Amino acid sequence: MSQIKKYKKNHPNYIKRWSKWMIITTAMLLLLFIGIGILTGAKSTYRLYSDTIQNFTTQLEGSDFLYLFEMENKIYANARPEGAELPSLSHLSFQMLTSVTPNDPRSLLGREIPGLSSYNSEIIIAGEGTDYTNLPVESQPPLDVVLEDREAVEPEDNEKVAPPPKEDNEQNTGNRDVVFIYSTHNRESFLPHLPDGTKQTNAFHDEVNITKVGERLAKTLEANGVGANADQSDITTSAKDLGISSYDASRKVVKEAMATNDDIKYIFDLHRDTVSEDVTTKEINGETYARTIFVVGAKHPDYEKNLKIATELHKRMEEKYPGLSRGVLTKKGVGVDGKYNQDLSNNAVLVEFGGIHNSLDETYRTADAMAEVFSDYYWEKAEKVSSES
Repeated sequence: MSQIKKYKKNHPNYIKRWSKWMIITTAMLLLLFIGIGILTGAKSTYRLYSDTIQNFTTQLEGSDFLYLFEMENKIYANARPEGAELPSLSHLSFQMLTSVTPNDPRSLLGREIPGLSSYNSEIIIAGEGTDYTNLPVESQPPLDVVLEDREAVEPEDNEKVAPPPKEDNEQNTGNRDVVFIYSTHNRESFLPHLPDGTKQTNAFHDEVNITKVGERLAKTLEANGVGANADQSDITTSAKDLGISSYDASRKVVKEAMATNDDIKYIFDLHRDTVSEDVTTKEINGETYARTIFVVGAKHPDYEKNLKIATELHKRMEEKYPGLSRGVLTKKGVGVDGKYNQDLSNNAVLVEFGGIHNSLDETYRTADAMAEVFSDYYWEKAEKVSSES
């Protein structure tokens, strides 16, 4: 009897296990080579790029990455909140493959049930009455609806809230425009200025829209000595002509402004909301104001710097005009832009000014309040930088 036959007779289980592992190893190598061949031979539109991987990993919460690090190096356990447990590998895998977060039904139902899409938002600071039932919804009807010609009615001259007069401020930026204001959804309008019976989904106009609030904000900033430029680009039309999203179109506008003006330090993207009037309106000292809410895109690595200024402006607004700010929230995930061009500047913030039921008068009062609050903030920052230099 040969030595091989003798060994097989004496170690039958070992030989079976060895054969099994050889088959598995061979199969895995074949799958690996096939996978590499598919990825390298596929068309460019199907290959994996860094952006693809980034979008894939955004399904995970930030804390999950900490847990992954801890699996490799136990020193990261010191950064884990007390009482928090490591998620299972099946938990992480399921979350990445399905975009559904276990134990959070919003991540599944949010894409299927209207109103639950706010699961992509996280309330950082809840202002008066703010909760997950009345957060801004990131959606727009088809561009054909937005671009449709409509009549509009501006406030009568005696009803307009006059802007504050420009004064000779000791502190001023001179000829420098340090604030850039624009509106990605520039045709967002207000029902009080549209014909009676206009549907909420049709509250858009090419002239009477959110850009007027931008103009007012810029004028009041100027009156406070802070140079500002309110862009009037028809971004909605540009988006349609170029066949790109509104945020991609507004990104071009922001980048061009930054390239042509090195003085720009702060960038505001103004919008109007679609929630009910009682949510977006506040009475202060006998006058009605359109409430604001600050939105920060959490889909870029430095978003916490944008969040810092949004939080500061909210707090200052609350001090001077209690209840005027609805709070601060972040957005990311499937179905939302998640950046809002804020990756272009640490001082970029998206601000919702009122909603479809508010009038321009109400938004103008709020723009004046915002300008007052921001001007105080700006000059405090400028003095601090000057004293440190």
